[in-house]
Amino acid sequence: QVHLVESGGGLVQAGGSLRLTCTTSGGTLNLYTMGWFRQAPGKEQEFVAAINWSGGSTEYLSTVKGRFTISRDGAKDTVFLQMNRLEPEDTAVYYCAGKRSFSDLYTSDAYNYWGRGTRVTVSS
Repeated sequence: QVHLVESGGGLVQAGGSLRLTCTTSGGTLNLYTMGWFRQAPGKEQEFVAAINWSGGSTEYLSTVKGRFTISRDGAKDTVFLQMNRLEPEDTAVYYCAGKRSFSDLYTSDAYNYWGRGTRVTVSS
C-alpha cells in the first residue's frame, strides 16, 4: 500500500517562502503524475500544481504561477512545492496526490493516492 506524507508547512509572514515535501513509502509513484491541492478554511479543495513522471511537464493554478514551483526527485521518490512570495490567500492545508496520467489534472477525483496534508498559514 503506497502512502504519501507531506511536510514543510508552517506559519510564515506574507512575502515569505516555504518548501513543501511529499515523500512516498510502501511503493513507488515514480511513473505517476504528482499534484498538489489545497483547501482553505470554509472553501472547496482546489488544484495548485502538477508534474508529470519525468518532470518535463508542469501545470499551475493561474494565481500561483510565477510564485510556486513544483519539482520531483525520482531517485528519492519525492515531490516538492517551492512557494515564494506567499500571500494570506495561500493559507490552506496542502495535499499531495498521485495519478497515472498527465490529464484531468484539476479534478481531485482523478487522483488515486493522497496524503493527509500539511498546514500552511500566511500572516499579513
